[in-house]
Amino acid sequence: MTTRTLSAMLTTRRAVSADLTELARLFDAYRQFYEQPSDAPGALAYLQARMAADESVICVAQAEGRGPLLGFVQLYPTWCSVEMARTAMLYDLFVSTEARRGGVGRVLMQAAHVAAAQMGAVRVDLSTAHTNTRAQALYESLGWQLDTTFRYYTLRV
Repeated sequence: MTTRTLSAMLTTRRAVSADLTELARLFDAYRQFYEQPSDAPGALAYLQARMAADESVICVAQAEGRGPLLGFVQLYPTWCSVEMARTAMLYDLFVSTEARRGGVGRVLMQAAHVAAAQMGAVRVDLSTAHTNTRAQALYESLGWQLDTTFRYYTLRV
């Protein structure tokens, strides 16, 4: 199947509880991409908790709305004090190895944009590894702009 053919057949939708087992497999692979140890039971528990508490929005991609999940994107609703408005943090984007370079990431990013608008967000933020140049190229091709004003810091608790 060519990239063009796959892209034309892709559909996205919000994940439902029936997706959890397959979604957890993808989530575990996503975490391993970021050099975390495999933890399939933990991945399932984490996603179940987010969905049960309605703490995140997870969109999945499939070919023609059926068959295996090809990837997912996860957004967390949050707030921006400066703008005094709802924002969304796009924290997770993952495409299965078999489906890469087929437009899955692109349709998931578009689904994330729609989901953020539906939650009333005025913008979506994300961060990625400096070395993840393939993802950076995708983001920039969709109009995302690199923030050169602010630095992100982190402190373990």
